[in-house]
Amino acid sequence: QVQLVESGGGLVKAGGSRRLSCAASGRAFRDYSMAWFRQAPGKEREFVAAIKRNGGTTTYADSVKGRFTISRDNAVNTLYLQMNSLKPEDTAVYYCAASSGIITSTMTRGGSYAYWGQGTQVTVSS
Repeated sequence: QVQLVESGGGLVKAGGSRRLSCAASGRAFRDYSMAWFRQAPGKEREFVAAIKRNGGTTTYADSVKGRFTISRDNAVNTLYLQMNSLKPEDTAVYYCAASSGIITSTMTRGGSYAYWGQGTQVTVSS
C-alpha cells in the first residue's frame, strides 16, 4: 500500500496561485494513478484532476480546466497540483488519492481510489 501526505495549502487572494504537493511513501509511487479531490464546507467531495501512472493521461473537472495543472515526479514520489487564477469558490480541503488499477472512464470517481491523504486546506479570499 501507499501512504499520502499533502502540503502547500494556505490562504491566498483571488487571482493568486498556489501549488499543492502530495508526498507518497510505501509501495512504488509509479505503480499508482493519482488524483486530487476537494471538499468545501457543507458540500460533497468533488473530483478536481487525475493523472495516470506514467503521466501520459490527465483529466480535469470543467470548473478547473485551464487554471489547474496536475503533474507528477516519479523520481521523487510526489504529485503536484498547480492552481492559478484562484477563485473564492476554490476554497476547500484538497485531498490526494491513489489507485493501483484504474481505467480512463473511472478516473473521476472517488470510489476508484483506495488510498487517501489527510487533506490540506486552501482558502481563497475575495
